Amino acid sequence: MPRILTVIGARPQFIKASVVSRAIQQTAGIEEIMLHTGQHFDANMSDVFFNQLGMPRPAIQLDIHGGSHGEMTGRMLTEIEQAIVEHKPDRVLVYGDTNSTLAGALAAAKLHVPVAHVEAGLRSFNTAMPEEINRILTDQISDLLFCPTAAAVNNLNAEGFGQKPVRVLQPGDVMQDAALFFSRHAVAPKGLPSMISATEGHGTSRTNGDGGGFIVATLHRAENTDDPERLAAIVTALNRAHREVAPVVLPLHPRTRAAVERAGLTLAVTTIDPVGYFEMVWLLNHCGLVLTDSGGVQKEAFFFGRACVTLRDQTEWVELVEAGANELVGADQARIEEAARRHFGRRVVDTDHLYGGGKAAQAIVDTLTGS
Repeated sequence: MPRILTVIGARPQFIKASVVSRAIQQTAGIEEIMLHTGQHFDANMSDVFFNQLGMPRPAIQLDIHGGSHGEMTGRMLTEIEQAIVEHKPDRVLVYGDTNSTLAGALAAAKLHVPVAHVEAGLRSFNTAMPEEINRILTDQISDLLFCPTAAAVNNLNAEGFGQKPVRVLQPGDVMQDAALFFSRHAVAPKGLPSMISATEGHGTSRTNGDGGGFIVATLHRAENTDDPERLAAIVTALNRAHREVAPVVLPLHPRTRAAVERAGLTLAVTTIDPVGYFEMVWLLNHCGLVLTDSGGVQKEAFFFGRACVTLRDQTEWVELVEAGANELVGADQARIEEAARRHFGRRVVDTDHLYGGGKAAQAIVDTLTGS
């Protein structure tokens, strides 16, 4: 029976791992040990996902968070290496592009344990982003590369992976599996004004589609929060969209809150505490537009038929831009405001089944078991 050590540490990884873990539990002949690095340690950013998603509690909890990228990754590397030595997995499974991803893959590779990377091949082509470094290096030391899209496969082929002793596969995107499975459990977040929490997605006088009468926003990428000029432009644009387009609901990450305060800015939007996955699904399914700098939220917006305006200069999900579902506006205040007005209430339809239709998790597990 193959033994898999799954390494997770951040919100998107909990969601991705939940659907793969469910498929593992339903498949005979495979054992999973879950290791949580602790990269996201706030209850709203971590514990709530295990409670809501029905995932087994991690067998190994490292509680590593804070510090510089190098410090955090180094501490994770040391602890994950010890876990691999102790539990002797046949393979290490990692997700996405966080410090936890790279540490898990690197620890395994150093001990000659094969690595499988879910969400392989994504590229923003911006190496100033720590996530880009993490995903490139993780791909280089993985032998099973599970790509969510054809564009990801093409990226790996362009980097010469077709000539390497690895398997590049395209099972689809496990985030779509999760969105389809968990949408029935969605609940409105606490702290919403009654005019927003009461909506059922049928629109208001300011909506020209079947979405709700508010905008959901997320803001957490270091490229935005650590740059005072970019942060000021985005905050100003969000404030103006809140006044002139539709109410903006912003689940506010603690690090973003601190950055806003440090920059002397004021958020004149509806801010709420960070939300669990089911609450985020509710927001996406009931809003009229998504403004985000998150990679995962760009796709989640698409899964629920919402147009997305991305507050970054590049995206890994180029197929969404090509399909007209997503528009990149960077941190340009005028472009953010104009795009918000133009896209608010617009419905997006997935006519090409870009992400596999919700069958990615079982395809991944079938590969892991050799089925």
